Amino acid sequence: MTTPHLSDAELAGQPAAYWTGVAYESLIAFTRARQAEHGFTQPQFWLLRNLSPNDLLPGGGGLTVPELRQAMASYLRAEDDLDAEAEVLRERGWLSRDADGRLRITEAGEAARDRLKQHAPAIRARIHDGVDDADYVTTLKVLRQMIRNTGGTG
Repeated sequence: MTTPHLSDAELAGQPAAYWTGVAYESLIAFTRARQAEHGFTQPQFWLLRNLSPNDLLPGGGGLTVPELRQAMASYLRAEDDLDAEAEVLRERGWLSRDADGRLRITEAGEAARDRLKQHAPAIRARIHDGVDDADYVTTLKVLRQMIRNTGGTG
């Protein structure tokens, strides 16, 4: 869907909450579609990252699905089913599950995580196409200030 061109004055009157919501949904949908083209889901990638001693779990040791859900609470979506996603990764041999239900990344899973993360720069480049780095930084600064202005943290 395209939107009509708006003047700066018209843009200044637009609700930021609406546009940040539209941006969020569009960016997530785009990212997930690109990842699906490469045979994985965003939650699967997050599971691998959160279980990797070379990424978000420096000490290793594994985590249960409830622990993973808690670790990912700020970015999981309602439709994300970590139990089902973990099972897919276990079937691929990328995760193992011990008797206590703790998931651990396997060597094959670590290799897959390395392969999957190689797609991130191209996805980011497509999202940022035509957006000057200075404008991007300014936008993030403005959004962070708005978050602080409304009592949030960011």
